[in-house]
Amino acid sequence: MADILTPALGESVTEATIAKWTKKVGDAVKKDELLVELETDKVSLEVVAPADGVLGAINAAEGDTVVPGTVLGSVTEGGAAAAPAPAPAPAPAKAAKAETKAAPAAAASSIDITVPVMGESVAEGSMGKWLKKSGEAVKKDELLVEIETDKVAVEVSAPADGVLTIAADEGATVTPGQKIGSISGSGAAAAPAAAAPAPAAPAAAPANTGSAQVGKNETLSPAVQRVVAENNLDPKAIAATGPKGNITKADAIAAIGAAAPAPAPAAAPSAPRAVGPREERVKMTRLRQTIARRLKESQNTAAQLTTFNEVDMTNVMALRAQYKDVFEKRHGVKLGFMSFFTKAVVAALHEIPAVNAEIDGTDIIYKNHYDIGVAVGTDKGLVVPVLRDADTLSLAGIEKGIGALGKAARDGALTMDQMQGGTFTITNGGTYGSLMSTPILNAPQSGILGMHNIVQRPMAINGEVKIRPMMYLALSYDHRIVDGKEAVTFLVRVKELLEDPQRALLDL
Repeated sequence: MADILTPALGESVTEATIAKWTKKVGDAVKKDELLVELETDKVSLEVVAPADGVLGAINAAEGDTVVPGTVLGSVTEGGAAAAPAPAPAPAPAKAAKAETKAAPAAAASSIDITVPVMGESVAEGSMGKWLKKSGEAVKKDELLVEIETDKVAVEVSAPADGVLTIAADEGATVTPGQKIGSISGSGAAAAPAAAAPAPAAPAAAPANTGSAQVGKNETLSPAVQRVVAENNLDPKAIAATGPKGNITKADAIAAIGAAAPAPAPAAAPSAPRAVGPREERVKMTRLRQTIARRLKESQNTAAQLTTFNEVDMTNVMALRAQYKDVFEKRHGVKLGFMSFFTKAVVAALHEIPAVNAEIDGTDIIYKNHYDIGVAVGTDKGLVVPVLRDADTLSLAGIEKGIGALGKAARDGALTMDQMQGGTFTITNGGTYGSLMSTPILNAPQSGILGMHNIVQRPMAINGEVKIRPMMYLALSYDHRIVDGKEAVTFLVRVKELLEDPQRALLDL
């Protein structure tokens, strides 16, 4: 039995009205056949049959109001063949009765696969690619599909051993608690075996080999599968470092350099170069849509302005070079620049609290905690996990915290709690070679610091020209709450603490 569910109705639309059913209870239906039309205050939506069978029940009549995820009715699968039979003789009737009797037993052994809770303020997600097909056997806790939200990707695993039935296709919008498939028990598992008993013996060897190969690949997440497929990697040859012994995307990317290049292209130099399509239309991911929306909202809401300065990195680089080996041996983590910048930022925020505040209506909320967002670029887009209580952390604690957040971001393992509540953000475009930029505020925060590439430049030092490693700094701020004097003072304070890092250690 497959439920007919109310789909997501669109942004800010919370309910719909049943306009018309096109079938009656007992009518045979085909998968994807139109069953019911819904009307909202913005658009009309069509709901189609989730499977072949008979319309077994209608739970919401025409004129009723429904919300996303409401069960509108159900389709009894496999009953379509029995429904149109005229039943002139008693024998078919008995067969139909026996089939009907067996249906509840199969349904009783079925376990629904539902959309998990996806975090605070996340009301819907998009179905990713199913790693198994309907009718295939699955094992308990085997990864089946990823659901992409506007913040994180949520993995859905099999709740039990059995045979998979898919109820929500790739790309469909789903809500927490919605049924997206089911796992049937031994009754469903026996069906494929009975379908073709004769060729089982001769086909046994090749079938096992193929399914084992597919099964190996299908345990990979979609992001990892994409890297493996695009670079012709062998999953068996990739060292796995994931938390459950799984291969992460970082593992797959690391394996690209180790893979030997294929010599095949050199054998046919005269072959014409393959030309792809002139244009390609690809739907934006939910994360990318959210990034675009939030950045535009930030520009439209805040009075954004950027002030610049430059910092001489000589002393920080010398301090890092002197102690990096001892630091790593002592703390088990490398000493980078981010810890120095985080310390300098926290000290400056103490001095200029407006940069650590936010506007809420006609109120200003001053934050007495220092939760620093650290922008991380991933294959799916930019995310900003938050380093909590950075003012209480040592340099080693900051490096460990940022390293853990960066790895979780690249592996798609960030939690909702790790993405919310930042009071100030640091973004480092210098890792990609950026010389200067004007970062956009991470609303509702009032300040964001942009780091850039370190470049050797001639500088006038005490009347002499010397070559120094220089970095441009950019502070974008909300001019509604932060005055120009405060913004400049903040950035100068960061510059002073970086050019004389001992000041931060001595709290000067």
